[in-house]
Amino acid sequence: MLEIERKFLVNSEAFKSEAFNSYTIKQGFLNTDKERTVRVRLKGDKGFLTVKGQSTANGLSRFEWEKEISNTDAESLLLICESGMINKTRYEVKYGNHIFEIDEFYDNNLGLVIAEVELNSETETFEKPKWLDKEVTGDIKYYNSQLSKKPYTEWK
Repeated sequence: MLEIERKFLVNSEAFKSEAFNSYTIKQGFLNTDKERTVRVRLKGDKGFLTVKGQSTANGLSRFEWEKEISNTDAESLLLICESGMINKTRYEVKYGNHIFEIDEFYDNNLGLVIAEVELNSETETFEKPKWLDKEVTGDIKYYNSQLSKKPYTEWK
């Protein structure tokens, strides 16, 4: 139940032609406390409830527990989430031995595109596609829970 991932900004839309899968995501947060977040997500036609713990100092690792729930339950829980819904399309790209998940955000986060890669250890190496840009691992403003409170379009 330990999630180890690195996050990057994306410098082009080239990843879209490399994607083997894509789907929409709508998510809200029942709790955005820095020590634990509770997320409700509609991912395509499936619902999920996720609890994430506080990140390590370097931002690479944190506790994550996720449970699939019914679409109806997810829709009901989204109605009682904190303000600031996240809407995005996720693209999945296999590159080298890893799957990159690239999120293209909409609404108040329009213009933001973030790629994530999950790893088996904090020191695991991986091939980097050309469309990866600056690493933002551990930068809390890029966490979805924070984007729901202070969206990308308000940063400037």
